[in-house]
Amino acid sequence: MARVLSGIQPSGDLHLGNYFGAVRNWVQDQDTADAYFCIVDLHALTLSIDPGVLRRQTLDAACVLLASGLDPARCTLFVQSHVPAHQQLTWLLECTATMGELRRMTQFKDKGGGQESVRVGLFTYPVLMAADILLYDADQVPVGDDQRQHLELTREIAGRFNHRYGDIFTVPQATIPKVGARVMDLQAPDRKMSKSSGSPLGTVGIMDSPDEIVRKVKKAVTDTDGVVAWDPSAKPGVTNLLSLLGAATGQDPEALAGSYDRYGDLKGAVSEALIEALAPLQDHYRELTDDPGGVMAILREGSTRAAQVAEATYLRAADAVGLLRP
Repeated sequence: MARVLSGIQPSGDLHLGNYFGAVRNWVQDQDTADAYFCIVDLHALTLSIDPGVLRRQTLDAACVLLASGLDPARCTLFVQSHVPAHQQLTWLLECTATMGELRRMTQFKDKGGGQESVRVGLFTYPVLMAADILLYDADQVPVGDDQRQHLELTREIAGRFNHRYGDIFTVPQATIPKVGARVMDLQAPDRKMSKSSGSPLGTVGIMDSPDEIVRKVKKAVTDTDGVVAWDPSAKPGVTNLLSLLGAATGQDPEALAGSYDRYGDLKGAVSEALIEALAPLQDHYRELTDDPGGVMAILREGSTRAAQVAEATYLRAADAVGLLRP
């Protein structure tokens, strides 16, 4: 059975892009792979965040993932900072990666913006991500389009390390979900849905109330010709609505275009489908938030299992480079 690993930042309320593009696919991976899923709280430190907020959002992310269907009996769910090998292996990989490689990372260019005061962690973020992946001998890593460059760097670093020191790391493959993999902003359909940019009306959170979902979808940008058609280039707004409807119902979004004559009917169907798809998740989430101790117990168990694998990999790499065992 192949091993799959992926992670998510505890950035607050998750939105449909996170859910349809990643988390729902993770639930399916539990039954077809040896699945490891990580809440990457260390990555959150690359930007300014209040300590209390980080702790709260980390626990909340665990509740959301469990409510979405991740089952600790079928996967390993853990918090990144609870496994010290992540920081340990990062240093070994930072001594393998090059400045040129990291300078080419588009996310650093976008977020750093040429500022002199940008945090070093934002620059070296892709190396920590490489450590997250390589520690678990992951065969497959489900990633969105915006993370493909980081996965390619991980593969490059692993190959270079193996060339220097022997067969230490598994070189992972990227897997890209096809349906709902790239959910776009409802107000700016040429841009990926994101909490950090654009109008709040453009992002639907998975904990949004039915009224909020209806309001946001109703105000979604379309175009002026009134024709419901699948055309990502000429009709990005309508195409995005069809993509959401397809992701929520499990149907082919291109085929759904022929079922609607008016934008209002399409938007009504999208709202109804999203509300129905999210209702069980929201109910389970409320149950989990009422039992934080139980959620913490799940995370402790997951971190213990993850640490057994990660520490073995780190020691293998540390031995290879010549570090003296304690």
